[in-house]
Amino acid sequence: MDKITILWADDEIDLLKPQLMFLEKKGYDVITVTNGYDALEECTDNGDIDIVFLDESMPGITGLETLSKIKEVKPNIPIVMITKNEAENVMEEAIGAQITDYLIKPVNPNQILLTLKKIVDNKRLVREKTTSDYQQEFRQIFMEINSGLDYEEWVDVYRKIINWELKIDASNSEGMSDILSSQKSEANNAFSKYVAKNYLKWIDKGDGPVMSNNLLRSKVFTQLDHDVPSVLVLLDNLRYDQWKILEPIISELYRVEEEDFFYSILPTSTQYSRNAIFAGMMPSEIEQYYRKWWKNDNDEGGKNLHEHDLLAENIGRTFRNPVKFDYVKVTNVNHAKNVQDNILNYLQNDFTVIVYNFIDMLSHARTEMEVLKELAGDETAYRSLTRSWFTNSPLWQALKKIAERDVQLFITTDHGTIRVNTPSRVVGDRETTTNLRYKVGKNLQYDRRDVLEVRDPKKALLPRPNVSSTFIFAKEDKYFLYPNNYNYYNNYYRNTFQHGGISLEEIICPVVKLRSR
Repeated sequence: MDKITILWADDEIDLLKPQLMFLEKKGYDVITVTNGYDALEECTDNGDIDIVFLDESMPGITGLETLSKIKEVKPNIPIVMITKNEAENVMEEAIGAQITDYLIKPVNPNQILLTLKKIVDNKRLVREKTTSDYQQEFRQIFMEINSGLDYEEWVDVYRKIINWELKIDASNSEGMSDILSSQKSEANNAFSKYVAKNYLKWIDKGDGPVMSNNLLRSKVFTQLDHDVPSVLVLLDNLRYDQWKILEPIISELYRVEEEDFFYSILPTSTQYSRNAIFAGMMPSEIEQYYRKWWKNDNDEGGKNLHEHDLLAENIGRTFRNPVKFDYVKVTNVNHAKNVQDNILNYLQNDFTVIVYNFIDMLSHARTEMEVLKELAGDETAYRSLTRSWFTNSPLWQALKKIAERDVQLFITTDHGTIRVNTPSRVVGDRETTTNLRYKVGKNLQYDRRDVLEVRDPKKALLPRPNVSSTFIFAKEDKYFLYPNNYNYYNNYYRNTFQHGGISLEEIICPVVKLRSR
């Protein structure tokens, strides 16, 4: 490891010779100055300084003033404040100015060494601890994946994998990241087989997990309270890992009361899953009872234009007494600004739904735009981009406003996305849909190992556009390609985020209940 260079500023530096000698014996380089002006000059001119030890009480400019000026020049340099004064206001000022640590005089060498270890070795120690802990749990997760899990146990495994993914991200453990990625692939392989085996049974018997069509009835409607306004924010394409990135931000103003899950129906796409959520029905039932509001894949026109109507019907069927509700869809900046401006008015309702399409647009834009492919090249970057968007979004500004009132907040999604990497050839006629993760068509030719096939759509409570229509759903990280221009489209779509098929990321969706603090 390269030598660490410490700048120590103290007007009584001559009294610190034992501490300085101790540090030099431990392999640290120490530069000493006796006042804040010289400390600032060293920080400005010397690019080798790694850490600053700063006496709080010095002639000329004080330690706190020096701290502030150093942070202007080098905002990320660690600074340890050394003080005789334990007064609360001094410490509050120092902490507010972003000191890394503080020591009380007289400082003893072991205290100094411990502080340096915390600062210099913290990331390495976190990385090593994370790696060690994951290695211990790797075997346990592997055994669980192959132990015949039920739908609740799959949620637990997925939660563990994502939590480790986030920890390994934070610790920059690249070697462990590759191992975890391989384990997630194994999990998706087993999960795809599990869903393929059980999905039609769940639909037929109704004994499976809570799914899109009964999400509101099971997880939201039972929680509504006329005395407390409820707001449901549905973020299209929000995966569980993205929720976990947003959770610390939202938790500053809202208390998480329950973090739950539901399974998206197939296809895991907006047209099917979100209509099912608001209607409280499966797609074929929507087509049967509200034919004018349903469009199949190849029908012209928007596929999600009647969510408000479907929600109104669902509420009317569910509640005996009237529920005052509103439905708002955000698909552009103007819509988002309107939500921010009017959010307090929505609290006059019992129940308000806000559908926010940004993450869906981000995933589609990433496919089309090279610059976004670079910005969101993998899951880590995709999560970071989601966090950056949210913290600067009108949605977060709106949620801040209503956090000052007593509000019940629900955050959920309609489905997730998976980064696809493995092409699977499909042959179909001109009427076959263009989706990369599912296809609807007649006389389809495909590799059966790669798909869940539903030859009779009625068994999956899906519409049948044609008397011989078949649905196929891609498993794991597969994406469907036609033989024409195969290599071009293979390179174009590889490593993009898609939805519609079967994977942990697409199917297992968060639904979170929160309350303003």
